[in-house]
Amino acid sequence: MDKYSFKQQIANFSQLPLFAFLLRWLILATIIGILIGSLSAFFLTSLDWVTDYRTAHPWIIALLPLAGLIIGLSYHYLGESVVKGNNLLLETFHSPKKIIPFRMLPLVLSGTLLTHLFGGSAGREGTAVQMGGAIADRFSHWFNLNKEDRKIMLIMGISAGFASVFGTPLAGAVFALEVMILGRIRYEAILPGFLVAAIAHYTCLAWHISHTQYSIPFVPELSPTTLLWTVFTGILFGLTALLFSKTTHFWSAFFKAKIAFPPLRPFVGGIVIALAVYSIGTTEYIGLGIPTIQAAFQDNLVSYSFIIKLLFTTFTLGAGFKGGEVTPLFFIGATLGNALFWFVPLPMALLAGMGFVAVFSGATNTPIACTLMGIELFGAESGIYIGIACVTAYLFSGHTGIYTSQIIGSPKHHFYLRLKGKSLSETEKKENLRS
Repeated sequence: MDKYSFKQQIANFSQLPLFAFLLRWLILATIIGILIGSLSAFFLTSLDWVTDYRTAHPWIIALLPLAGLIIGLSYHYLGESVVKGNNLLLETFHSPKKIIPFRMLPLVLSGTLLTHLFGGSAGREGTAVQMGGAIADRFSHWFNLNKEDRKIMLIMGISAGFASVFGTPLAGAVFALEVMILGRIRYEAILPGFLVAAIAHYTCLAWHISHTQYSIPFVPELSPTTLLWTVFTGILFGLTALLFSKTTHFWSAFFKAKIAFPPLRPFVGGIVIALAVYSIGTTEYIGLGIPTIQAAFQDNLVSYSFIIKLLFTTFTLGAGFKGGEVTPLFFIGATLGNALFWFVPLPMALLAGMGFVAVFSGATNTPIACTLMGIELFGAESGIYIGIACVTAYLFSGHTGIYTSQIIGSPKHHFYLRLKGKSLSETEKKENLRS
C-alpha cells in the first residue's frame, strides 16, 4: 500500500472529524464546567449563610427597602446593559451581537444575596444561569469563536449553571437545549451541553456541597383512573404557571408605570414586602422556602400557601429585586400538590412532586427537562406521572412564560401557527391590545 492510498483511507474514515469535535468540546467543557461548578458552590454556600443569618436575626427584614435601593442604584448606574437578566442570554443567542458584559456576574450575585439576606422572595436559578452565561460568552470572545459556536457556548453556560446549582445534570443539560426556542431542541449542542453539565455538577459536589433531598415513598400502579387524575392536576399546574407568569409581568409593568426612577422601584417594593411579612407574622413565604417544600411531601399544609408564595415572589421580582423564579415555582407547585391531596386520590408526596416540576414546566416551557428533573430528584418510579403532569402543564400554560424572549419555534397547537417565529413578549403585547 503506497502512502497516497493510505492517506485516502484516512480521509475516508468519517469518524475522525467527530473525534476532533469531541476533543474540542471536551476541553472547553472541562474548563467552563470547573469554573462554573466552583462558582455555583461559592454561591450556594453564601446563600446558605445569608439565609441562616436572616433566620437568626429576623429584624433585618426591616432593612429590605435599603437593600432594594442599593440593588436598584447598582443596576441603574452600573448594570443597565445587563438588567434583562436571563432574557439577555436568550436575546444574545437569537441575535448575537456584543459579548455579554462580565459585570452581569458580580451584579446578579450580589443582588441575589442581598435579596435573600434582607427577606425578598426569590430563587437561585436565574443567578446561576446568568453567571454561567457571562463566563461562557467571555470564553467565546477569548477563543474568537464563530456565531454558531458562540451559541453552543451560551447553551453550555446555562447548562452548567443550572446543573450545578440544583444537582441535576441531565435536567440542566436538556433545560439549556430546550429553553432557547419554545418547542424545539438544539441537537448540535447536545454533546457539549451534557459534558459541561456533568463536569459542573461533579465539581460542585467536589466542594462538598450537598443538595436538598426529596422522597416519594409510594407510587401507585398507573390505571385509567390515576391517569385521568394526573391529567387533571397537570391542567391545574399549568394554569398556576400561567398565573405566575402573568402576575410577574403585571407587577413589572405596574412598577414601571408608577415609578419613573428605576432604583426607587425595589425601595418601595421592599417597604411593602417588609410590612407584609410583619403583618402575617411568619417568614415562611420569603427566601427560598426549602423547609416548606420539604414539608409539602409529608405534612398537611394550609391550602392557600401556594397563592401567598406566588404573590410574594411575583411582587419581589416585579419590583426589581434579583434572584430566580424556579425555587419559588417549586414551592408553589409542591404546596399546590399538597392542597390537592384533600380531594385527588393520589399519594401526597406524589402530588407534591408532580407539582414541584410541573408548575416549573409550564412557566419555562421546558417539559422534557422538567420530567428529567423529577426523575433525578424523586426516582424513576414516579416518572410516568411526572412526565404526564409536566407535558399537560406545558400545554395549558399557553404561549406565555417567565422568559419573555423565548422564540416560538413550534406552537403548542396548530390553531396558533400564526405565532411561530414570534417571541413570547410579542404575543403578550398582542393579547393585551386585543383585550
